[in-house]
Amino acid sequence: MTIGKIHSFESMGLVDGPGIRSVVFMQGCSLRCAYCHNPDTWSFQGGTEITPEELVKKISRFKPYFKKDGGVTFSGGDPLMQPEFLIETLKLCKEAGIHTTIDTAGYGTGKYDKILKYTDLVLLDIKHINDEGYKKLVCQGKKGFDEFLEAVQKSNTKIWIRHVVVPGITDSEEHIKKLAEIIKSIKNVEKIELLPYHTMGVQKYNKMGIEYKLSHLKCMDKEEVNKLEKILNNELRYFELALS
Repeated sequence: MTIGKIHSFESMGLVDGPGIRSVVFMQGCSLRCAYCHNPDTWSFQGGTEITPEELVKKISRFKPYFKKDGGVTFSGGDPLMQPEFLIETLKLCKEAGIHTTIDTAGYGTGKYDKILKYTDLVLLDIKHINDEGYKKLVCQGKKGFDEFLEAVQKSNTKIWIRHVVVPGITDSEEHIKKLAEIIKSIKNVEKIELLPYHTMGVQKYNKMGIEYKLSHLKCMDKEEVNKLEKILNNELRYFELALS
């Protein structure tokens, strides 16, 4: 019997994919993002054990609210770190007619082809634009992300791209233009979100006795993010014109 570990369950989320969605926060992550607001999902030892059948039964209770656009989103932690459980659960969701999304940074333990076979949408978090930036920000190189992205491209799965704008780290015009270059190389991108850095998770670090490495930073100004969005859109617009 396949057993998974989940951290928590949100019955009707509105920001993790299209429509109204149940959000499953899975336990365990191999990254240590400097701004992560869920450090309590890092450990592979915590969480609540559950079978795919039990979880899909729980998700199905909210199916009437999903209507045309909604469904379930598997977040974390990182859902890719529990591949067998994720595959079984995704498969059961598809059999139940539920739209499936995975919210991931692209770091897992493989079996991506099987996972993506039952995935309708990937919310793909691009942490940085190069290997050095990845190592400084999430404590791992960019290779894991690149390997997962390659699998997503082969599967032709639809993608929403997310990128956190951190003051002094990922907020320069040059950085955003390089991000645009990366996005230009990715197919099936339906949406791009620049997310302003915030400090909502700091209290968790204090409670858990973990050092918060970005304690010297203030929240990212939303007006500045709007300016960067315009720069990004301009770069991508020129790219689209070149293709037409």
